[in-house]
Amino acid sequence: MGIHKRTFYNWYHRYVLYGEPGLLPKRESRIQWNSIPQEVKNIVVDTALESPEVFSREIAVSICDEYHTKTMFVNEMWQTDFTYFRIVGWGWYYLSTIIDDYSRYIVHWELCSNMAKEDVKRSVAKAVAKAGVSLQNPPKLLSDNGPCYIAKELEVHLRDNYNIKQIHGAPLHPQTQGKIERYHRSMKNRINLHNYYSPSELEQAIGEWVDHYNNCRYHESLQNLTPADVYFGRGEQILELRATIKQNYIEKRRQDYHNFTKLQD
Repeated sequence: MGIHKRTFYNWYHRYVLYGEPGLLPKRESRIQWNSIPQEVKNIVVDTALESPEVFSREIAVSICDEYHTKTMFVNEMWQTDFTYFRIVGWGWYYLSTIIDDYSRYIVHWELCSNMAKEDVKRSVAKAVAKAGVSLQNPPKLLSDNGPCYIAKELEVHLRDNYNIKQIHGAPLHPQTQGKIERYHRSMKNRINLHNYYSPSELEQAIGEWVDHYNNCRYHESLQNLTPADVYFGRGEQILELRATIKQNYIEKRRQDYHNFTKLQD
């Protein structure tokens, strides 16, 4: 084949260690001061995959709005919003969802016949009970400016009963609630593939989706962990285990290569 023996073994060694990418030409590159950090690249990719219909300009604006005050831990801030579904023979029903901003974990959801402040009160009460948050360390609650969220009665209720501070997104600017907006779009893309003839039938479908989303759906922006992995604090352990498995596999490939070269000598 006209290939020098040393060249062949160099290629083979790189293939054993790195697979086909190891055969690609090496390109040296220096990291510039204005290079985009990898974690931001992951956010861009994750946003684009979840919202393929959104243009790059909209993605850039959304990220600027959403990540300039990035949360640092679980239950630091929750996002909440309503979306709607039509049930055949029953009319419109409204889904209230509360998502943890840091982990993207669905803390609570419930199907409502209205979008009233009483529905928000009930949703928050159940989310607080499930999360076990205390008055000393409550989450902030981010929502849009819908009538049910800006009611003074709701503000007083959340403050006096849960010590929860409300944050409202900019008017006519839904990107502020980007995570829950994208979640609702992803969910409806799946749920709306079928017709539903009773609230219980719709609730079952939503429950199955939430279980899949929380426990099985990996997010690139979460280092390919599930929301439940991050929310319940097992993410670091999983990442360490993955790193160990990867290192052990690389060592095995390296040993296989050395064994192969010995056979050739």
